[in-house]
Amino acid sequence: MKQSKLEIFVGLFVLLGIAALVYLTVKLGAGSMVGGDTYMLEARFTNAGGLNSGSSVLLAGVPVGRVEGVRVDDKDYSAMVTLRVQAGLKLPTDTMASIKTTGLIGDKYVALAPGADDTYLSAGSLITMTESSVDLESLIGKMAFGSVEKGKDAPPPAP
Repeated sequence: MKQSKLEIFVGLFVLLGIAALVYLTVKLGAGSMVGGDTYMLEARFTNAGGLNSGSSVLLAGVPVGRVEGVRVDDKDYSAMVTLRVQAGLKLPTDTMASIKTTGLIGDKYVALAPGADDTYLSAGSLITMTESSVDLESLIGKMAFGSVEKGKDAPPPAP
């Protein structure tokens, strides 16, 4: 009799542990652990190569949100990136969004650099100042095949 009570308690403990694991997996997968209430912003990039849904949004190196989606705008064929950021974060209207890479060949993320404007972005606003990701492959190709133009202000080669 005592053995069966112990087995029931162990079984309940294991079930609670599995339920907690499932809950945390769902929360982390959905990006809900970023911090409670959030709001959506959009940013227009000429090139969002390598940026995916679920990528991080950082401000001063601190995670403040996630990328909700990346789509092509039908009007001008630019990349529209939907960002979900923490509700307590007030970003000035002149905030700049840049696509950066962690390391040389790491994951892409969106870095926010707040400006100095007195007005703030509201939910659904469009971030107009953006900097697209650097296409490393095309830069290497240009360097390898010598099609990188020299700057106009560069000194002439030494004799």
